[in-house]
Formats: sequence, C-alpha cells, structure tokens
Amino acid sequence: MDDDLSLAAELVRSAGALAARMLRDGLETQHKTSVSDVVSAADHAAEDLVVRRLRALRPGDGVVGEEGTNRPAERTWLIDPVDGTYNFLQGLHDWCSAVALTDAAGPVLGAVFQPSTDELWVGGRDRTTSLNGVELEPLRDQPLAALSVASYLHPATLSDVALRETLLTAIEGAATVRMLGSGSIELAAVAAGRLGAWVQHDSLDWDWYPGCALVQAAGGTTNVFLHRGHRWHLAGNHQVVAELSELIRSAG
Repeated sequence: MDDDLSLAAELVRSAGALAARMLRDGLETQHKTSVSDVVSAADHAAEDLVVRRLRALRPGDGVVGEEGTNRPAERTWLIDPVDGTYNFLQGLHDWCSAVALTDAAGPVLGAVFQPSTDELWVGGRDRTTSLNGVELEPLRDQPLAALSVASYLHPATLSDVALRETLLTAIEGAATVRMLGSGSIELAAVAAGRLGAWVQHDSLDWDWYPGCALVQAAGGTTNVFLHRGHRWHLAGNHQVVAELSELIRSAG
C-alpha cells in the first residue's frame, strides 16, 4: 500500500505539473461533444506520461484513461490526466490530475493533485486520507439541511425530465449547491469537509474512483445505484448519503 500510494502521489504531481507547464507555453484544443467538452494536447501528454510510468513500474496492472488508454486487469489504474479541462483552458483554478487503483473489491486508493493550490490528497484502504501529508479529520454525521452539495447538470440534459426532477429532489433540501466543474476536486473537498456531499448521475470511472477512495478513507461513505434510467453516485458522511439515497429513490 505504501509503495502504491507513493507512486500514485508521484504520478498525479508529475501529470499536473506537465499540464500546467504546457498551458503556460500555449495549447491546441479540440471539442468533443460540445463547447464545454474539450480536450487539449496537455490531456494526451499527461495521460501518456502516467501510462508509460505505470507500464514500467507496474507491468502486471491494467491501465484505463479518459483519453483512450484501455487495458483493464485484475488490478487497474484509472487515470484522469486533466479533470476539469474546460476550467483548465479558461484559466479557472478548479482542475486537477487524478488517479485511482481498483481491484475486484472496489477502490484500493486514490490520489488527486490540484496544481493551482499545490494541494495533494491521497488515501485508501487502511490509510486515512491526507492533504499535503496531514491526515484529515474523520467525517462526522450531519444532515443534508446543514451541508453544501456539489453536483453538475449539463444544459444538454435539461430536457431529460426524469433526470432533472430526480436531481432537484435530491439537492433542494441542501444548505447550498456548488458546481465546480471537476468531480475529483469536489470529491476531495468532500473528504476534507469543505463540501458536505456529492451527487452525480452516470459518472465515469475515472471521474468517480479517485475521489470515492478519498471519501471512504476519510471515514465517509459512498453509494452507487440505478434509478429512473440513470446510475446515481453519492458521497459524504453516512447520514447525508443515506438521506440523499432515500430522496433519489423517492423521486418519480
């Protein structure tokens, strides 16, 4: 575990530093599905850096990345080289590099590095989540009404009535709602107690598992289940995740 955590920390720091340096030097970008769904040369270069190091240092492990790497195995590393690419390209601070290691039982560890704040979160099984080497306080139970909730609803999904109604049912009882544009940063903030909970539909593995591992290792809980045609992902303290799960299941 120590070796894997150290490696994960080194990978996200290196990927984040490379992306930041390339941004300063100027980047070419491409649009995927919309104006806000973009990819840059830094995304590809950072993923390539992580993949090459993992293949050299963990040749028996699988590697799956957002930008196309797809070689799963019994143990699989999930890579999001630049999570929050739109923010990254627009000069906003909420972007990061994230990795997770998973096995048949779920997340083994997660690491998230935010270059703009020089903050590194790491944590996993039998290892409490730390922020820049300092262990985080365990998450304590609090109700939804006392907490902030992070989520995201893309404008293109507003016509999905079931999705829209389910999300509004879940978040309308929160103290406030935040949409930062980087799932891994939001989940790391939940682990650190900066945000109260995370609610998202149909999250991709590289967007979910790095932060999921951090929340679990910070004494929190996570839940994933199907409802009204969508897969819902929840993270936070035990009380708020139970409350949000009930609200989502009650919708519709």
